Amino acid sequence: MHQVIQDAVKAHGLPEQFQETVTQHYLPLAEKIIARSQWSPAPLVVGVTGAQGTGKSTLADFLAILLREMAAFKVAVISLDDLYLTRAERLALGDTVHPLLKTRGVPGTHDVALGEAVLDALATASDQQHTALPRFDKAVDDRAPQSQWPHITGRPDVVILEGWCLGAGAQDDSALAQPANSLEASEDKDGAWRQYVNDQLKGPYRRFFDRVQYQIFMQAPSMDAVLAWRQKQEHKLKARVGDGPGIMSDAQIARFIQHYERLTRHLLAEHPRNTLVRFELDDNHSIKAVHHA
Repeated sequence: MHQVIQDAVKAHGLPEQFQETVTQHYLPLAEKIIARSQWSPAPLVVGVTGAQGTGKSTLADFLAILLREMAAFKVAVISLDDLYLTRAERLALGDTVHPLLKTRGVPGTHDVALGEAVLDALATASDQQHTALPRFDKAVDDRAPQSQWPHITGRPDVVILEGWCLGAGAQDDSALAQPANSLEASEDKDGAWRQYVNDQLKGPYRRFFDRVQYQIFMQAPSMDAVLAWRQKQEHKLKARVGDGPGIMSDAQIARFIQHYERLTRHLLAEHPRNTLVRFELDDNHSIKAVHHA
């Protein structure tokens, strides 16, 4: 197991000391998920929630590796980011509902029906059935062609679903009256955008989020940390793929983050519904405390 963890840390380009995080926190979590799966209908849907840059995808990847290695589980990993509406669909939504919906991210900009269809297909898959897992290409700000989607064969033991707002509950409508930042104050003066987002959380997103059976929350220390981490994330993406229509400057990211601010603050205060494990992070991404429901 030590060699598996060491290889995974190296493959993800993480510092060698990250092995301690995996051993101390991720390994026990994988053991809990394995135990939970024994009395839950397959596949067990595990949710990983956290603001931008909290390490959701890293945790999801390592959990998949550990579950395969420790229990020979078949694991499917799906990101909420891969369920974004196509660019054309978001532009149309921006024209018909509100211009801010042209920007991907908030509830209302995902194809949750597609997400539910994928979960249904995985839950009922025969041994030889192939299920395509959606992919979104952030570098071009559009859904990847279906021919490029990866496939999983058969029914998985565990589905890991990760996303920044996964499990978020709707706010009281009265909380929407006051703008959360300058973007809301100047570009959503009548509150129509935030009301639409909140209504999505009350309806289709709640039904989708309720599919999660084991919820994990990566809790950022502050919105300032979220901004710094998101900018670092974009720098890494640019270094990997180069410039493109979906690559943002630091100033663009600062504005972009304001789309997420209201719901991020709501999650930091309230946590995702039905959270069973909460990793409390410090400014350096380290886990400083673990809370169990």
